[in-house]
Amino acid sequence: MKLVVGYLATPGGADALALAVRLARTFDAEIHAVMILPPDRIAHVPTADYSDLLAEQANEWLTEACASVPDDLSAHGHVSFDDSFAGGLIRETGRLEGDLIVVGGSGGGLAGSLSLGSVVNELLHSAPVPVVVAPRGTRTSTVERVREVTCAIGERQGADLLLDNAVRFSSAADAPLRLASLVALDPTFGVLRGDQEAVSKRARAHAQQTVETARAALPAGFPVTSTVVDGASVEDAVSKLDWQDGDLIMVGSSRLSAPRRLFLGSTAAKMLRVLDVPMVVVPRDQLRPDDLP
Repeated sequence: MKLVVGYLATPGGADALALAVRLARTFDAEIHAVMILPPDRIAHVPTADYSDLLAEQANEWLTEACASVPDDLSAHGHVSFDDSFAGGLIRETGRLEGDLIVVGGSGGGLAGSLSLGSVVNELLHSAPVPVVVAPRGTRTSTVERVREVTCAIGERQGADLLLDNAVRFSSAADAPLRLASLVALDPTFGVLRGDQEAVSKRARAHAQQTVETARAALPAGFPVTSTVVDGASVEDAVSKLDWQDGDLIMVGSSRLSAPRRLFLGSTAAKMLRVLDVPMVVVPRDQLRPDDLP
């Protein structure tokens, strides 16, 4: 498995690299730290000279970054030039045959520890592989492995694929799987909002069904739990879940996205505002079961 880190010599870049270290140890994966630099735009400066200067500085940063990765893990640095950071990172991910893209979430945009900068936001609208967003401050964590995988799942298109991948992640990480059913917040269930008993009954049935599906795909005795989450808003519902350092949450890409492309839907975007754990956004037509370790 290969983790492609969209690296910058910033606190957000350090958060992304720290999360990549945690994921690499969990999944026995390689780390590929990638810096995307803008092409020469300075008049009267030879392109080759300017590019060489930028690349030299970037390589120094990458050398320092890779040196900070524990010796028991494999880390490599790569420099590429592109007008678009997101586009360049996607191209490098394809060239490296990367399985996941890891980025730091700190920056302008949404409020909260997973606030998105314009680059990350663009990436979440165009990446063909899952993107893992590291919350601000991940670099200060001492947790070495993923502790628990939470899958936020409803009945929208792509929910089965998301569950398949959550099962694979949990199995590969040897980490408990928690299924958080947000069906009471799903428009599919909106027609039931006037009947709270019907909402609760359908939510519990959905949660039980997903647990049975997950258990059937996992070894006997593998820890799988479920919870039905409700609230006046998405933020209110998700904030009711208990989280610990080392947890991560998996969500599906919006059904509005094109096949094999990400799109951060409104539910996931709202969840980002209140979460302090990494979020894995999975394209709705990507990562079939055999694609994960």
